[in-house]
Amino acid sequence: MARARHCAWIGLLTLAAMPAGAGPARADLRLCNVTESRVGISLGYRDANGWVTEGWWNVAPRACETLIDGELAARFFYVYAIDYDRGGEWSGRSSMCTREREFTIRGVEDCLARGFDQSGFFEVDTGEQSSWTIQLTDPGRAGAPPVPPKP
Repeated sequence: MARARHCAWIGLLTLAAMPAGAGPARADLRLCNVTESRVGISLGYRDANGWVTEGWWNVAPRACETLIDGELAARFFYVYAIDYDRGGEWSGRSSMCTREREFTIRGVEDCLARGFDQSGFFEVDTGEQSSWTIQLTDPGRAGAPPVPPKP
């Protein structure tokens, strides 16, 4: 898998707390890919033992994936996503460790010295909700906010 670090943003993130429908309530952290491309998702969070990053979840176009099953134990999560079909990424200013193949990495320090890649993750504030859904969208889609410049 080739990662396109040099590409411009191809989309934006829309965050939404989406309450459960008419059925029984279920608490999860979910990501919905509402783009026309396949995307790869990596997730960072703090657990009882410190920082951890995990990846990759492969999410088909117009599909959703559960990243964490059950009630959320943290308020803040961090996401880094790449577009497999058109290139580009959804990223942010929080540096965390990743690698090109499936991974679980403990700690966010010295990524390169430890043999990992360093990627910029964007922060997701769940507001201490027990369930949260993140939506990845394309720029120019009706209702999508404008694309900010990449730092």
